[in-house]
Amino acid sequence: MRTSTNVTWQQALVTRDARQKLNGHRSVVVWLTGLSGSGKSTLAHAVEEKLHARRCRSLVLDGDNVRPGLCGDLGSSESARTEYIRRVGETAKLLTEAGVITLTAFISPFRSDRERVRHLLAGDDFIEVYCRCSLDVCEGRDVKGMYRKARAGEISEFTGISSPYEEPLDAELVVETGFLPLETCVAQVIQHPQAHGVITGT
Repeated sequence: MRTSTNVTWQQALVTRDARQKLNGHRSVVVWLTGLSGSGKSTLAHAVEEKLHARRCRSLVLDGDNVRPGLCGDLGSSESARTEYIRRVGETAKLLTEAGVITLTAFISPFRSDRERVRHLLAGDDFIEVYCRCSLDVCEGRDVKGMYRKARAGEISEFTGISSPYEEPLDAELVVETGFLPLETCVAQVIQHPQAHGVITGT
């Protein structure tokens, strides 16, 4: 991977710690991963709504708001997917410095890509949440008709059909989005950062 040269990191006068104190909570990246149709985006936005109600500064990054601009030049090859996740990871890192709780909802099928993002961040700033949902359930939902097109050969390298999904081996949290109610899944995701001092209160 090519890297930029002749650049110097600009140290902010307002520190991350100062932003966190102003916000009243720590900043972290909550990385939701799972098959297409596993409920990642639905869960991420529902969690953000709860966080907002608790006056937390948060933002959801998912394909619908990242693909058109930041990653609009990328295709669907394995190398493009790796670059896609790298860009998302770098964006999430900047948001962490800004004091924001960042919720990401991407299939991110390869363990190595997710681990690369984890290592971009410091200490316990990365919370991997596996939205576990069987392929049958995901395919049964198929809200966007993507599985149907993949089965028909209209979409190549589609995760779960013609391209692998590598399940997390040691995720901080596994949420059974295949059969648990959304409210239960939201409560589980909220509970983890609360238990680890990222947010306080109820």
